[in-house]
Amino acid sequence: MKVDSPLVSVIIPAYNAEAFINQTLISVLSQTYKNIEVLVVDDGSLDKTAEIIESFADKDSRVIILKQPNAGVAAARNLAIEKSKGEYIAPIDADDIWYPQKIEKQVQCMLEGDPTVGLIYAWSTFIDAKDNIIGEYCPFHYQNMRSVEGYVYPVMVQMNLIGNGSVPLIRRSCFDKIGFYDSKLREQNAQGCEDWDIYLRIAEFYEFRVVPEFLIGYRQLVGSMSRCYEAMAKSYDLVMAKSKRQNLNIPAYMYDWSASDFCSYLLTISTQNEDYWNSFLWLNKAIKLDLFRLLQIWVYKCYFKCIIKILSTKIKYLMLSKDESLGKHKEKNNHYHENIGVGQMRTPTDIHKEMLKPKEISQKPYDKIRRQRWLHVLKVCRSLSYNEVREGY
Repeated sequence: MKVDSPLVSVIIPAYNAEAFINQTLISVLSQTYKNIEVLVVDDGSLDKTAEIIESFADKDSRVIILKQPNAGVAAARNLAIEKSKGEYIAPIDADDIWYPQKIEKQVQCMLEGDPTVGLIYAWSTFIDAKDNIIGEYCPFHYQNMRSVEGYVYPVMVQMNLIGNGSVPLIRRSCFDKIGFYDSKLREQNAQGCEDWDIYLRIAEFYEFRVVPEFLIGYRQLVGSMSRCYEAMAKSYDLVMAKSKRQNLNIPAYMYDWSASDFCSYLLTISTQNEDYWNSFLWLNKAIKLDLFRLLQIWVYKCYFKCIIKILSTKIKYLMLSKDESLGKHKEKNNHYHENIGVGQMRTPTDIHKEMLKPKEISQKPYDKIRRQRWLHVLKVCRSLSYNEVREGY
């Protein structure tokens, strides 16, 4: 093995993943960086997930299949880490994809750093069911908020700048110091923030670096997020409560800003799932935590939409029989799931070019406040004693 080509252990938790595991594995095995092992954990799947993985393992010796009774994503990742041999760990979820140079560029970035660097991240595109890129990408957001390096713990409290579980390349020694993914969250019906939790724990002792390129395809499927936001909210609360207890030097108002943003995220998910009552509740929580949100026009539009939808649903329920109501609801949901995510034929290169185009920075009141807060968070990062935070490294 070349000194400059350390082994990277790719870990993939897979539960009933037959719909997309094929695309995921192809993207992993097509990486320009070849010195990898791919440990896929079949987490008690009931579909053809194991068969698909085994077909890849038969053709490529780098693919290793592990099996366990269904225990959740954290336990599956932990099993893969325990069985892995690589100097670096690269997790990816079984429905996401990597673009070809993802691992190569992250390894190079890691090698250019020193042992204080524990995690390398990059940017993600949003993709639909057919791997087409969807969504809009704000240059200011990526070039500023998602390009922070060094000591990033206060930033990670404010927002999960890594974005999702398929992004990081992690130095193996990080897990030796901080432990593995928290599988106990599942036991408390609090899944969803295992990634954020591990990133926070790494950020306590290690620096982060970024490859400012779109190297990950993060799949967006509304059906897969249905009703999970309640567990995600509990997961977030537990993770941040632990952070508060262990990091008293982080101002309490920063946790409020973070919680308000997370409620807004859950509002988006519940709205996508047409659960307008919970959308109404998440909106109220977001405003309670951050009253400045009342400066946003969309807040009032969202209130109006939620009230109209809640009332119309109530009227329909009263007018239709129970069986008819359930039948139409099921038909509507199936139709929506089949047609979700009609993407545009764009490539990561296209998105990167969009980043280079000059765009006006929003001068709306709340956007100005958010920028001021962001500068304050960065100031907190600089003001904290790095040696004190990393004591015991």
